[in-house]
Amino acid sequence: MSQSRPKVLAIAEAANPEWVSVPLVGWSLASALRNHADVHIVTQIRNRDAFLRAGLVEGQDFTAIDSEAVAAPMYRMAEALRMGKGRGWTTVTAIAALSYPYFERLVWKRFGDDIRAGRFDVVHRITPLSPTTASTLAPKVRAAGVPFVLGPLNGGVPWPKGFEAERMREREWLSYIRGIYRLNPQIRRTHAAASLILAGSRHTASEIPAAFQDKVVWMPENAIDPSRFNLVAPQNLTLPLRACFVGRLVPYKGPHFLLDAIAPFARDGRLVLDVVGDGPMLEDLRAQAKTLGIAGQVTFHGALPHHQVQEVLAAANLFTFPSIREFGGGVVLEAMALGVVPVIVNYAGPGELVSEATGYPIPLGTREEITERLGGILASILENPGVLTEKARAARELVRSDYTWDAKAARIVDLYRSLPAVKTREGQARAGIRA
Repeated sequence: MSQSRPKVLAIAEAANPEWVSVPLVGWSLASALRNHADVHIVTQIRNRDAFLRAGLVEGQDFTAIDSEAVAAPMYRMAEALRMGKGRGWTTVTAIAALSYPYFERLVWKRFGDDIRAGRFDVVHRITPLSPTTASTLAPKVRAAGVPFVLGPLNGGVPWPKGFEAERMREREWLSYIRGIYRLNPQIRRTHAAASLILAGSRHTASEIPAAFQDKVVWMPENAIDPSRFNLVAPQNLTLPLRACFVGRLVPYKGPHFLLDAIAPFARDGRLVLDVVGDGPMLEDLRAQAKTLGIAGQVTFHGALPHHQVQEVLAAANLFTFPSIREFGGGVVLEAMALGVVPVIVNYAGPGELVSEATGYPIPLGTREEITERLGGILASILENPGVLTEKARAARELVRSDYTWDAKAARIVDLYRSLPAVKTREGQARAGIRA
């Protein structure tokens, strides 16, 4: 094995450069790893055309596995049970976990001989991200003497107390019994077989049993592509300041908290707000803005293409995002990359990304408490807008140094090299035992 180019079989069942959420994470990380290692990506057949449009060569750069015989009917079932687009993610994850073993079975059928023959230094399962999805492949890879890497795993952040109404609106009934996944013996076998477990959040890291904690490395799930987020917010501190919200318009993301919090400052002409996104709350939010007397200071842009989101966001001073349950918080990193100062609820994903040096983490509380705390922070900023300049600079520098996909991939490859089996293979290669 070359010191700089380990041979990696990257399994990313969900990976697509043209989609968002988990498929974009899978694509972004797998693609970035190719800059630092000899990577062959294994994905599901639904992603094949997008891979080809992105310039990858089938058979050389990637293999598409056709597991539609099981995946397609399971997907239709999940869509029926979630009772609304974008809702019931716990249900969708549970159904996907039932169909995923068939995908891995086909992966082993295709690559098992290569893995046993030592043609790969590492097998890395990037997606699924859910820590509830076991891997039947992991024990087989371990038995072949090849390190198996899992992650970044993320999910399952508990719903905060006092937000049961939001939980029900999201159709998250299965979240009450999510913990039952720990009883699945295959989960323990997966952890036991893994050489390295990447945890995409502190919460997920805490869910890994104590017996396997020595394998766990915390590594936030999300990162940014500098080519996609290449603008710089000018941070014009002339009033009115501009705030921006980007996200699905649903109760747990808190856009209604935000309207209440900004209302006094919007009415007196010191603050305006851009809202980017669509969802079931849109018309209610328009009505709320009108009732609060701030309809003229709030612009609802609806859903926008990715490049247009960047343009709207980069015009803002503040990224105001009072969501009470985010696993990763990729949009927070995107704002920070542009030099837009984040104001977030200090819980789960965003709370692990934003510090007092780079933004404003608000303590979690009730809706009323979050609204009051958000309003207090906005008041202090409007009294002294100059504080945003240094926070914006620090946020940009942090993201550019630690939270690009390339930086994350480089760190992961370094972690590959730290694995005992990889060190042994490298030593053998140098001694001429293995080509």
